[in-house]
Amino acid sequence: VQLQASGGGLVQPGGSLRLSCAASGSISSINDMAWYRQVPGKQRELVAVITSGGGVNYADAVWGRFTISREKVKNTSYLQMNNLKSEDTAVYYCNAEVVRLSGDLAEYWGQGTLVTVSS
Repeated sequence: VQLQASGGGLVQPGGSLRLSCAASGSISSINDMAWYRQVPGKQRELVAVITSGGGVNYADAVWGRFTISREKVKNTSYLQMNNLKSEDTAVYYCNAEVVRLSGDLAEYWGQGTLVTVSS
């Protein structure tokens, strides 16, 4: 199983970006899908999570600005980021809890995509 994250880049404050995370491989189903972010010298932090049933939760810092969604048929999650601020600058990682075709449960991470918010 692999997670492929994309969509990062350079954006001005107040701008928007959309991140995507596509899971592929021996997948039976996916439980939670999430996005984390990390800046140098700090711990990785949870940004947003979406359950298989569509329930969502967000970090306080992004509430009202970011929206997480998923397309089950594509095994893909998205993170729509609006009104970006300089403090949102980080490497963003996607995460998924995957039920493999073998029946066992495993957690996977994408490779990270850099988001830079700067004028």
